[in-house]
Amino acid sequence: MKTGTNRWLIVLGTIITQIGLGTIYTWSLFNQPLADAYGWSASSVAITFSITSFALAVATLFGGKLQDKLGIKKLVIFAGILLGAGLILSSFATSLWLIYLLAGVVVGFANGIAYITTLSNVIKWFPEKKGLISGISVGAFGTGSLVFKYINQALLSSAGVQSTFLIWGIAAIILICGGAFFLKDAILPQETTNGAATKDFSIKEMLHTKQAYILFVIFLTACMSGLYLIGIVKDAGMELAGLSAATAANAVAVVAICNTTGRVVLGALSDKVERLYLVAAGLLVTAGAVGVLSMVELSTTLFFVCVAAIAFFFGGNITVFPAIVADYFGLRNQSKNYGVIYQGFGIGALGGSFIASLLGGFQPTFVAIAVLCVISFFLAVTVRSPQQPVAAKKNNERRHSRPVPSQQH
Repeated sequence: MKTGTNRWLIVLGTIITQIGLGTIYTWSLFNQPLADAYGWSASSVAITFSITSFALAVATLFGGKLQDKLGIKKLVIFAGILLGAGLILSSFATSLWLIYLLAGVVVGFANGIAYITTLSNVIKWFPEKKGLISGISVGAFGTGSLVFKYINQALLSSAGVQSTFLIWGIAAIILICGGAFFLKDAILPQETTNGAATKDFSIKEMLHTKQAYILFVIFLTACMSGLYLIGIVKDAGMELAGLSAATAANAVAVVAICNTTGRVVLGALSDKVERLYLVAAGLLVTAGAVGVLSMVELSTTLFFVCVAAIAFFFGGNITVFPAIVADYFGLRNQSKNYGVIYQGFGIGALGGSFIASLLGGFQPTFVAIAVLCVISFFLAVTVRSPQQPVAAKKNNERRHSRPVPSQQH
């Protein structure tokens, strides 16, 4: 892509922005402090993050359209200010419903529109390295959650929950808006795959293919397994493996590290091998890991190995999927199309908890997730791209439209 723009500055801006966006994954640190400060139950406060995740997923449906109107830089600056304002105003909230609205709906919506557009935009700048660039971008999101886990934890201990919200909000604005100044909308040439032009599907066209629904099911399953584990990993360690609270808490750090590592490693690897085969391998490993967690007597080591495997492939799978959507449906409308598929994230965030409440307990829930992973594994190894290179299609049309030469007698 010869545009006179240094593409790596776009990557830098995306990384800074994604670090700011990833800070929302520290929410679990706030559950107990808010409960203690206002007399709410910790479980009621924890609902906030489910609301945030759902609002994030819904917002991705609007990100592409808003980018078309505002441009990537203005949109991300707007999202950064909105997200920061939601956190800053949360420092003054004394009602749980206000926390749900500000830290849940507002922060989630702002995060979603910035996440989907910056990720899709940077992938468009590197059509030849979609997997690697997706891995770097989404890995930065994971890095933000890991770094701010320690920052927010220290602030909560020293400054209290209200001041932490205030400082966190200001830091998020600086990071997201600061990264936005390096961003620039991608100018796409005709999309090519192996030198042949390919079709750019609109949302309507994509939804007329069976592949869109198959990818949605696979993505939902991949998200559900990881998101459910993230929410209950400490409690599961204590109940299933008999770990102490201090030892089980280390699983949170293991999840964060392996999640981030999986994003970068599988993202880069997906440029060299078939992307959906990587997803299929991840689903198979995840099915085995949750099967072990539900059926085997766990040692400390075995528990942490299973947790690490699930987190690694969860991070990797959600990184590879933006590139898969681009491969299947073209780059030009990637943010809009991926926004539709990304609804599997929001449903997956709620689905694990719903299955757990329906079946009761960690073990039957893990069994159900294992079954879904096996089903999605077979879908992933059998689905094929709807793309037919336009050049090849035109050649076929020309061949069939040629008049048949008369035979010589």
